[in-house]
Amino acid sequence: MFHTSLKDSDPTLYSLITQEHSRQHSGLELIASENFTSQAVLDCLGSVLTNKYSEGRPDRRYYGGNQVIDKIETLCQDRALEAFRLDPTEWGVCVQPYSGSVANLAAYAGVLQPNDRIMGLALPSGGHLTHGFTTPKKRVSHTGTFYQSMPYTVNQEGWIDYDDLEKRVEMFGPRLLICGGSAYPRDWDYERLREIADRQPAPPLLMCDMAHTSGLIASEVLQSPFPYCDIVTSTTHKTLRGPRSGLIFMKRSLEASIKESVFPGLQGGPHNHQIAGVATALHQTMTPEFREYSRKVVDAARYLAEALQSDNKSDNNYRLMTGGTDNHLILIDLRAITPRITGSKVELVCDWVEMTVNKNAVIGDKSALSPGGIRIGTGAMVSRGLTSREDWTMVATFFDRAVTLAKKFTTKFGTKLRDFKQALSDPESKAEIDTLRNDIREFSQRFDFYSFPRLTQEEDTNRDMYDHL
Repeated sequence: MFHTSLKDSDPTLYSLITQEHSRQHSGLELIASENFTSQAVLDCLGSVLTNKYSEGRPDRRYYGGNQVIDKIETLCQDRALEAFRLDPTEWGVCVQPYSGSVANLAAYAGVLQPNDRIMGLALPSGGHLTHGFTTPKKRVSHTGTFYQSMPYTVNQEGWIDYDDLEKRVEMFGPRLLICGGSAYPRDWDYERLREIADRQPAPPLLMCDMAHTSGLIASEVLQSPFPYCDIVTSTTHKTLRGPRSGLIFMKRSLEASIKESVFPGLQGGPHNHQIAGVATALHQTMTPEFREYSRKVVDAARYLAEALQSDNKSDNNYRLMTGGTDNHLILIDLRAITPRITGSKVELVCDWVEMTVNKNAVIGDKSALSPGGIRIGTGAMVSRGLTSREDWTMVATFFDRAVTLAKKFTTKFGTKLRDFKQALSDPESKAEIDTLRNDIREFSQRFDFYSFPRLTQEEDTNRDMYDHL
């Protein structure tokens, strides 16, 4: 079995991977936190590097045989600093975190004591769980368990109110002020945040979580947080287009404590195949081709926003939070649409037709499971070549058709999600779903994708898109 391929040794799993390949190829991947990484990154992830255990850091390992691994990790560190134009005498970087969430927790633990105060953007305002999200009934994130958290919010139009943020900082006195989010469609005023922090009697450290926008920052399409922040964290698989991993950049004065927080504080041996994938992704980031890609990602988001708000659109009333976007995503408020539909219902219909989006809270929502919004990102499909205004106008049309179906099914079957799913067993409704799915498939398959042994036509036809619902 040692030399046997996956196809021969485990045909069941091989078939499932092939099905997922087919799903990605035939559908529209529009989740803002997803992307398609390069073949070079995939080569790293499937390499012999996964075999090596390497607790510790370069030249400080707990196991032997890490001569090559040390070179790979050092190369990744050097490229990370170079990609973001950082002076290595001022900035250090840790490339070992397994993910962005781990990177955030490690950064907190490296500079804070339990029960210290933190302040980040609230989840319903476009923040992230790891920024200390709590509810009146539950501390949802462990960061809200370990630290006292008081979030700041956006206004009713979706913009961060920096005046209100400053008042909250003055009142709460956080030890760490966090910027960056998961569903905020605008650039950040890092200079203003730095000024707010520095005006406090005990100035908090300023940390940016640039997980969503790191590729756009590296390409200088968006402003850089580095001139103003003490700590910057990121995932590597979103607009940076690498593998699923995490990065922590920190001022040199914080380097030792944060790196010790990663190991031995939170993790064991780093995933060397991931670090190699990050290294080659960062190498690609510094090319003219990637910078052009980043510009096209932002253009695509603007095209999509404009198409959804055009006067000749259907009678669906799409309200975009902040009225548009500066980055790779838009946040759509569905609450003005009649009959009332939720983001969860629109997400479900989009799943049925192979257009992957995600439900998302908007300001004023009470539930993250049944919110009033939808988040759409452009990074993944631009990677496949959807770059023109015409392409993204067609995506807007597909989305509008899905929303119209969601309205129709709500009226026909009821507002409860279990009743809503009756559309799959109703012949007329099922035919409408199939028609839209086939239109999306025909459109999506025109664009570039990885080579891979694909399903036969019969297998693809028989693939049950609804068995998980």
